[in-house]
Formats: sequence, C-alpha cells, structure tokens
Amino acid sequence: MYCLWVDGPYKGKGYGKALMEYCIDDAKSNAKSGVCILGSKKQKAWLTDQSFAKSFGFNVVDDTDNGYELLVLSFDGRKPQFAPNARSMRIENNDFTIIYDNQCPYIKKSLEVVKKYCEENNVPLTVNYVDSLEKAKSLPCVFNNWCVFYKGKFETVNLLIDVEMLKRILKK
Repeated sequence: MYCLWVDGPYKGKGYGKALMEYCIDDAKSNAKSGVCILGSKKQKAWLTDQSFAKSFGFNVVDDTDNGYELLVLSFDGRKPQFAPNARSMRIENNDFTIIYDNQCPYIKKSLEVVKKYCEENNVPLTVNYVDSLEKAKSLPCVFNNWCVFYKGKFETVNLLIDVEMLKRILKK
C-alpha cells in the first residue's frame, strides 16, 4: 500500500481509519499474507504516517541505508524484505531519470512539470514507465510508483516535484 493519507478539510473525520480498515479487511477476505506499507525513519509528507500504521498493528520488518522502512501487518507470520536491487538506489544512466507508474493522480502533473523544464533547459531526461509486475520487482528503488535519479544516484520519491526541487537536484 502506498500513500494512504487524507488531505485538507477531510482530515480528522475518520476517512483514513476507514480506508485502512477496508484495505486490511480486503486483504484478509482475499486470503493474502498481510499488508505492507512503505515508510521512512523520518516522516515524509507523501508517505503514510508510521504511527498511524503502527496503531493498526504494523511493524517495521526491513529498512534501507537511506532511511526507508517496510512496515508489515502479517496475517501468517511472514516477514517480507526489500529486494536486493531495490537497496542499490543507483542506475547506470546519468540523465535526470524518472521511473513511474499510474498509481497516483499527482504523477501526470509532475511529469508535465519535469518534461517542460528539462526541454526548456536542455536537460537530458529519461522516463521509464512501470507497466508490469516484473518491471516493478526489478526496480533499483523501494518505490515503484515514482522515483527520481540524477547522475545515477537516487534523489527522491516525492511526487510533488516542482521547478525549485528540480533546480536543487540538478545543482548536485
């Protein structure tokens, strides 16, 4: 599960709890092993709040060197782990590179911002769309929804990318 959060005037009305309960019930009714959530040691605005997830019984079962955590609510005792390739957080391509799928409504707008900026500023851009389970499992990052690399190095999973963030990354 990615990005379970409630925004704006809908916060504090029980929608997050209802969404989480629905997800857990759905996983159980479909005989799944459990539910996983991507988290971070330092809370990031675009990831589910770990304290919220932990209130439902989620526990951290794996982490990466750069602070991402895998939280799990296991129904059968299994403890999944990040794939070794996800731990690398590196690619061979030096272009500004985005790997994404269509799980989030913010992706289209963010892609438009990045493409426009890169075109106007002659920044080499590579965009890779994840359209299969095999591609998702082979990614060099923990987040298959959206990840950004520059000069081969992982930069962010922040979907809400803007021109100022692009400039900061490109200065590195």
